[in-house]
Amino acid sequence: MDILKDMDAVIFDLDGSLVDSMWMWHQIDVEYLGRYGLAVPVGLQQDIEGFSFSETAEYFKKRFSLPDSIAEIKRTWNEMAWEKYMNEVPLKPGADQFLKLCKEKGILLGIATSNSRELVTNVADVHGLHDYFSCIMTACDVGRGKPAPDIYLEVAKQLQVKPERCLVFEDIIPGIMAGKAAGMKVCAVEDAYSLPQSEEKRALADYYIKDFYELGGTRL
Repeated sequence: MDILKDMDAVIFDLDGSLVDSMWMWHQIDVEYLGRYGLAVPVGLQQDIEGFSFSETAEYFKKRFSLPDSIAEIKRTWNEMAWEKYMNEVPLKPGADQFLKLCKEKGILLGIATSNSRELVTNVADVHGLHDYFSCIMTACDVGRGKPAPDIYLEVAKQLQVKPERCLVFEDIIPGIMAGKAAGMKVCAVEDAYSLPQSEEKRALADYYIKDFYELGGTRL
C-alpha cells in the first residue's frame, strides 16, 4: 500500500507508536505508587490514556491524595523514566528505515506526544532523531491532551502543511480519535499494550500495521 500518496507530512505519536515504551509506564506507576504504599488500581492506564504529562500528574495528585506538588511529581517521573528510555526502549521495528524513506521522499516529519518535553528530547537524542523531525510538540504545549485534536493541528501549523495532507501514526484509541478529529489520515500501530483493542483501532483508523516493515522496509 502506498500510504504516503498525497501526503506532505507524517506525524508520529511517541510512546507505543514510534518507540516501544508503553510497558515501561505501567512499571513506573507500580514503583511510584508503591513509594506511598499504594497499589495500581485496575484500569488506571485506560483512565489516563491521551492525557498530557501535566494532566496525568494532576490526576494522580487528586486521585491518590499525593503530598508532592505537580512539578515534583513530574520531576520524579522524568527521573524514573530517563534510565529506562536510555537503555531499555528501542524504536518500533522498521521505524528507522521508514523515517529514512520519508526523508528521501521529502516528506516533513513531526512528533505529537503526551509525554514530557524533557523525555521526548532525551529519546530524540538517544535515537538520533533530531535530523529527521522538523517539529516536536507535547500536549503540555497546547493545553489539551488527546482525543482533542489540538496537538495534531498545532504540529501541522508549525510544519505549514494542511491537515488533510498529514498522516498520523498512533497506537491508542484517544490518539487515533485526535488524528481523525484533526482531519488527518491515521495509521494505527500494533502494540502489546493495546492488543485487546485491535479491532476497535482497525475500525477507527484508515490503516493498521503490525510494524513499519510493512511500509517498505527490509527485515534484518
